[in-house]
Amino acid sequence: MGPIPDSNPVLPGTHWKQWHHAIGGELTDVPEDSWNTVLKEKHPEMLHLLQFPYNGEPPKRLTTAQPVTPNSLHFVRNHGGIPLIDKDKFFLRLDGLVKNPKTYTLDDLMDESKFPRMKKMITMQCSGTRRIEQISLYAGQGDEVPQAPWAEGAIGTAEYVGISLKKVIKDCGGLLEGGKHLELYGAETYFKNDEVMNYLVSVPWSKVKANEVMLAWEMNGEPLPKIHGYPLRVMVMGYIGARSVKWLYRIKAIETPSLAPVQSKEYLYFNQQVGKHNQRPTDGIQIQEMPVSSAIMSPWKNQVVIHNGKIRCKGWAYSGGGRWPERVELSSDGGFSWYAVPLENMSKKGQWTWRTWEIDLPCDVEGWIEIVCRCWDNALNTQPLAVRAAWNWGLHVTSSAHRISVYSINKSRPLTAERIEMFKAHGQPIAPITWPEELPTQTWDEYKDFFKKYPRDADNEAV
Repeated sequence: MGPIPDSNPVLPGTHWKQWHHAIGGELTDVPEDSWNTVLKEKHPEMLHLLQFPYNGEPPKRLTTAQPVTPNSLHFVRNHGGIPLIDKDKFFLRLDGLVKNPKTYTLDDLMDESKFPRMKKMITMQCSGTRRIEQISLYAGQGDEVPQAPWAEGAIGTAEYVGISLKKVIKDCGGLLEGGKHLELYGAETYFKNDEVMNYLVSVPWSKVKANEVMLAWEMNGEPLPKIHGYPLRVMVMGYIGARSVKWLYRIKAIETPSLAPVQSKEYLYFNQQVGKHNQRPTDGIQIQEMPVSSAIMSPWKNQVVIHNGKIRCKGWAYSGGGRWPERVELSSDGGFSWYAVPLENMSKKGQWTWRTWEIDLPCDVEGWIEIVCRCWDNALNTQPLAVRAAWNWGLHVTSSAHRISVYSINKSRPLTAERIEMFKAHGQPIAPITWPEELPTQTWDEYKDFFKKYPRDADNEAV
C-alpha cells in the first residue's frame, strides 16, 4: 500500500524470478531470456510495469498516435516467462470431448485447402486497464505485484491473420455430447499460490461457434512476435485479454468452464463488501466480455494547459462483446456539461475495435479543472461516473468515466495573454505553477491608483 516506484521497470518481479531459478532446468534462464526478448521486440519508450513476468504498456502520447497499434508498442500482459519455440518443433493437440482428436503442425493449420483464412482487426484490452485510478484511491489486491499498476495504455489494436477455431473442431469431427467449453493451454510457466502450471483458461463453445475465436499466426502483416505468442496464439474477440492465450499448444473440449486457477480463482469481479478478509472465488463473477470504457490520452493528469478557450483532447473508446462506441463525450467542468466528439474526429467503426478520437473541448475557466470522458456504445451502455462505483477487490475493469485534473490557462483572456508575453520577454517559464513569482504583477502606481478608485475601507461616516 506504499507509493508505486518512479522507475522503469517499475517493479522487478523478484519472487517470480526466484521461483524460476529455484525450479532450475529449462526455467533457470527464463527471466533473463524474457527480458532480452522485451528489449529486442519492444519500443525503447515502453513503460515496463513489471519486469518479470513482463507487463508493459506504451506511453500516453504513443498509445493512440495511430488507429492501429504497431507491434512494438502493443501492450503485453504475461503471466510467466516468454517461451522460445521452434516452428519446426511446434504442434497443436486438439482432444477431449471431440470425435477424432488430432495433432496439427503450423503448416497443417496454414493449409488454405483445408482451413479458410481469417483476417480481422481486433482490439484487445487487459482487465487491469486504468487500474492506477483504483489503486490511488482505495487499496486492493491489485496493489500486489502480480497485478501491475496499469494506466490507460493496456489496450491495443492490430490486424491478425489466422483461422477460426470452429473450423479446426469441425475437422476433428465436431464435439461429443457434453462438450460445451474449450480449454486453452499456453506454454508459459505460471506460478500461483505455491503451485506451478502452464497458463490455462477456457472459452464457451457458443463463442467459438459464432466464429469469434481465432487461431492467429500473423500480427500487422508480420509473424507473431515472440512476446505476443509465436508461433500460434488465440484471439478471443471482445473478451478480456486474459482469454487470448499465447504460445498455444493444446485445446481440450470439456463439459464446464476450466477449473484452472486463472479461470476459476482469478479475473473475478467482486462485490465491494468482499476483500482479503472474506473473499471466496465463488463470490466473484468471471470476467469475459469487456464493458464500455474510454480514456483521455492528452492532455495528461496535472499538466498545465495553455489554450485559447478550447483544449485539444485525444483518446480512445472501446466496448467488448461485439459492441462498438457510438458517441464519446467530454466535460471540462467535472461532468456537469458534456460535449460530443464530432463524428469526423473519430476513427472508423468496427465490431471488434476501439475508436480513437480528438476534440477541441470548450473551456473558458482558468485554474484547476477536471476533464471527464465517457463513451456510449451501440447498445446505449455507458460508464459509471465515479471510480468508487467500479471499485472491486481485484481492481479489475476500471470502467468508470475517466477523470483528469489539469491547470487551465486561457490566453483568450486579455490579462492572461499580457502576462504570458511578459513571461516570454523575461525568459521565465510558467510551469511549474507552484514556483514563486519572480516578476512584479503590478507597479506601485497601479496598486495605489486601484485603491483610490476602489477604497479598501468602507465609508463609516454618520449621515
